[in-house]
Amino acid sequence: MKKITMIQMEGCPYCRNALRAIEALRAENAQYAAVEIEHIDENGTPEKTKPFAGQYYYVPSLFVGGEKIYEAQPGHDYATVKAGVEKAFAAAIA
Repeated sequence: MKKITMIQMEGCPYCRNALRAIEALRAENAQYAAVEIEHIDENGTPEKTKPFAGQYYYVPSLFVGGEKIYEAQPGHDYATVKAGVEKAFAAAIA
């Protein structure tokens, strides 16, 4: 099982949706509860984003094994964000 790295920013509505989706998906699937998620605040700890420099523009961005699995885009609704989070969970348990 691999770790998910989530790059996020405080106050970001898409990040809030991703966090909400993480909770919902973990409630729906017990396997997802075991997946470790590293949360990196882009503004709070920018040095931790250096390994991902040039690989994303928007937040939240989710990486598994160094590969970008999902990057929110302006206008993404909750269902789209949740689908991206689920794709990251699937990659982590694969």
